[in-house]
Amino acid sequence: MLNLKVGGVPEHFNYPWYITLKNKEYTQNGINLRWQDFPGGTGAMCKSLREGEIDIAIVLTEGIIKDIIDGNPAKIIQTFVKSPLIWGIHVGTKSKFKTIDDLENATVAISRYGSGSHLMAIVNAYNNGWDIDKLKFKVVKNLQGGIDALTNGDADYFMWEHFTTKPLVDNGTFRRLGDCPTPWPCFVVAIRDEVLEKNPEEIKTVLNIINNCTKDFKKIVDIDKTLSVRYEQQLEDIQEWLSITEWNDGKPITKNLLTRIQNKMVGFNVISEKINSDRLIKNL
Repeated sequence: MLNLKVGGVPEHFNYPWYITLKNKEYTQNGINLRWQDFPGGTGAMCKSLREGEIDIAIVLTEGIIKDIIDGNPAKIIQTFVKSPLIWGIHVGTKSKFKTIDDLENATVAISRYGSGSHLMAIVNAYNNGWDIDKLKFKVVKNLQGGIDALTNGDADYFMWEHFTTKPLVDNGTFRRLGDCPTPWPCFVVAIRDEVLEKNPEEIKTVLNIINNCTKDFKKIVDIDKTLSVRYEQQLEDIQEWLSITEWNDGKPITKNLLTRIQNKMVGFNVISEKINSDRLIKNL
C-alpha cells in the first residue's frame, strides 16, 4: 500500500476528493491516500510541498507557478478547475471605503506572501491602474485572520473566494465592493518531483479516480443541497457557483497555456521573468 498525502483548501471545489475518499476508491487500488485541509491556502500548501509534508497539492495556478519558479521541486500535472476563480474584494462592515477606487492606498490583508490573496491583490491593482510598488500588505494567515484584521482595523480590505465569503457578506461581517476573476484556470494539481519519479503509475491512478468523479460531479443527485448544508451556504449561491464552475476533463495541461499564463503574470509584475514551461509541467 503506497501512502500519499494530498492537501487543499476546505472549500466546495474539493468535495470530489471527499466523495472518492469516502468510497475508498484509492484504497481499492492499493493507495492509502490521506487528505489535509489547508485553511491558510496556497502559500501554506506550497510550503508543505517544499518540505515534503504533502505529496499532492490542489493549488491556485498563479501561486504554484510562482513557487516553482522560486525553487519548489514540484510539477503541475493537470488543471483541476479550469474555470476562473471569482475573488471577492471585501471591507469590514463599518469601513469608510465605499468603492474599489477608494482602496488605492489602503492596506490589504493577505494570508501570506505568494498566496492567492497576495497575488490577486496585485492583479486587482494592475487592473485599476494603481502603482503596484505602493501596495501595503498585512499578513493574516487565513480567512479568520482576514475577518479579525478587517474588524479590528488592522487592514482595510481582503480578497477571498466570492462564494466562500458570501455568508460573511450576508451576516454583515464583510461588505463586498466588487469581484476580480482570475485571468486563467484557477486550480491545478501539483506533485512533488520525488513522488512523480518514484510512483508515476500510482499518480495516474489517483488522477483517473478524481477526474472520473469531477466529470459527472454536477449530475450527482441533490449535490447542490449537499454542498449547501456542508459548507453552510445558501442553496441559490451554491447553484450559481455550480453553474459557472468547470472541472478538468482529464486532458493534460499544455505548454502553450502555461506560457500564456506566465506572460500575464509578468505583465502583472507577479513574477519578474518567465521560465521555459517544460520546467513547470509534467504530463504522465
